[in-house]
Amino acid sequence: MKEVTIKYKNSKTLDALKDLGKYLGFSVSEQQPAARKKQEFYINGVTVIPGDESIDVSELGEVFTGKGIDATELRKSGWQRKR
Repeated sequence: MKEVTIKYKNSKTLDALKDLGKYLGFSVSEQQPAARKKQEFYINGVTVIPGDESIDVSELGEVFTGKGIDATELRKSGWQRKR
């Protein structure tokens, strides 16, 4: 089954789509946008936005496990400037 996302401003549009769906054989499911907290703060003039907690980072453990890399080495190798 294919899906289409429609963005609208007027609430009457949703009612019209539901009525139209009855005749044309498609269904309309309403999805409420998730309220997202804006927890921005600044460090030395740079905006810092916290990451998304819903992301599964368990697979990253396999990448770094057993490699003998700690956070200090990772920062040093990742932030080296090319001269």
